[in-house]
Amino acid sequence: MYTPPHFKEVRESKILNIIENFPLATVVCNNESELIINHIPLIRLSPKIYLGHIAKANLFHSTFPNGVDAIAVFSSDNSYVSPNWYPSKKLTHRHVPTWNYQVVHLEGRINFDYSHKSKLRVVGMLTKLYEGKHSDNVGWKMSDAPKDYLALMLDNIVAFEFDVRNIIAKSKLSQNRAKEDFNSVKTMMSKLNKSYLLEAMEDIEDVD
Repeated sequence: MYTPPHFKEVRESKILNIIENFPLATVVCNNESELIINHIPLIRLSPKIYLGHIAKANLFHSTFPNGVDAIAVFSSDNSYVSPNWYPSKKLTHRHVPTWNYQVVHLEGRINFDYSHKSKLRVVGMLTKLYEGKHSDNVGWKMSDAPKDYLALMLDNIVAFEFDVRNIIAKSKLSQNRAKEDFNSVKTMMSKLNKSYLLEAMEDIEDVD
């Protein structure tokens, strides 16, 4: 990923924030003649291990051996940025459109696991985490489903671990612009209800 030094994201807390708020990863593996791409929610088990699962009918697990190299891409909210948003445009007109965004690339290896224990673990962790975030009062529990139905559903998935070897992150948030231009983009993020990008830009200010 092309990452100029001023856009390189090295703050661990902000990297984790992107992953936790936008957990649907684009997982890419190279099959020699083509790239195999899947969109899979991942959950952090430890700093170096993430968990996920796929449908057993997905040929991803039968196409690649355990230990296959992979990249998981997490993308946050994003926004077009118009040159008209820069106050300095009136003085120079030396501006062009751009795009603001944050992304995290996890580079590592995938190991598939067909055991009932592993499948139960990943589904249980995902359910507990996101039911807690998205249910007002009583969240759905795995025990709410009939046992035979749940067993059938678990039998039709494959769990996996993503072992992380390297992390590359980028926050492109107009921090290379003059202060008045930066503030103007912030104002537009607020008007466009891009609250996540607005908060990210405010965090950049705190670092400065």
